[in-house]
Amino acid sequence: MAKVFKKTSGNGGLTLYLGKRDYVDHVDKVDQVDGVVKLDTKDFGDRKVFVQLACAFRYGSEDLDVMGLCFRKDIWIQYFQIYPESPKPTLSAMHDTLLKKAGDDAKPFSFEIPNNLPCSVCLQPGPDDQGKACGVDFEIKTYIANKQSDPDEKIEKKDTARLVIRKIQFAPSQIGAGPKADICKSFMMSDKPVHLEASLEKDLYFHGEQIPIKIKINNESNKTVKKFKISVEQLTDIVLYSADKYTKAVLCQEFGETVESNATYENTLTITPLLAENKEKRGLSLDGRLKDEDTNLASTTMMRQGLEKEVLGILVSYKIKINLMVAGGGLLGGLTSSDVTLELPLMLMHPKPEE
Repeated sequence: MAKVFKKTSGNGGLTLYLGKRDYVDHVDKVDQVDGVVKLDTKDFGDRKVFVQLACAFRYGSEDLDVMGLCFRKDIWIQYFQIYPESPKPTLSAMHDTLLKKAGDDAKPFSFEIPNNLPCSVCLQPGPDDQGKACGVDFEIKTYIANKQSDPDEKIEKKDTARLVIRKIQFAPSQIGAGPKADICKSFMMSDKPVHLEASLEKDLYFHGEQIPIKIKINNESNKTVKKFKISVEQLTDIVLYSADKYTKAVLCQEFGETVESNATYENTLTITPLLAENKEKRGLSLDGRLKDEDTNLASTTMMRQGLEKEVLGILVSYKIKINLMVAGGGLLGGLTSSDVTLELPLMLMHPKPEE
């Protein structure tokens, strides 16, 4: 094993060990979370030790938790008692490695993450925002308490050890044919329409990969296509207390090509949506990050069919918009201008790493 992640409580009584912090959602199942807690029981008294995995939606910093207000909503949570009694999970190779690392008085545990939970996503804070970013996170916590979950019992920070993990998705091994769309639009004072057709080579692209878009324009009208614009929009669907959808443009490129009346245009234009061009956009969905490491635009959420209504948290999708600006000639040309708009679905993900 290349690395072991561990966190010790302030009182030194608990040390949490994990072999990895990224757990892959394979759509039909999620990697099992295997870990170990090393105990130093001399100051425990009659208290017990628990370990929990929680998936939560954070919509405010912890330092705003004043006057009993909680800015964290648990979407899913599971607990185990590991001291004095503890369940005996089937030991995996990961458990064996961690138990050797932790030494004596270590208790193994396992969690199964349901596949109807969202992936780790954070919302990009504004330049002046402080504290942890809003979004969906997963956290493993081990703590000393009298009861598993008693709202009246205050658990001291020194009696707690916690590590944030991520639930992530990779692109499927099979990438399908790209989407194709077309539109035919007629205009006032013109007998014939403008045809616009656009297509992608494949249905999924990797973060940072160039995306070629094949565009065909057949202008049969008596108007002129003055210019056109290609944009990529990120659609964020926040499902918590109520559904809340919003859209943010992550790329907008203008092309000055003109297509005169009764002329055609055919070209392949390349775009690359990147977080680097959107660092100041507050509320943009990003892949969940650990500490302050670099991240990227959030990956498209993939779900097993039928799960859409069960999932809480943040769901992310993308679309490409091609917009033609069409205007007539003469003095009234600007006043009679109109748009022709076409949309294509886009999937952005990470490639699956080599085993």
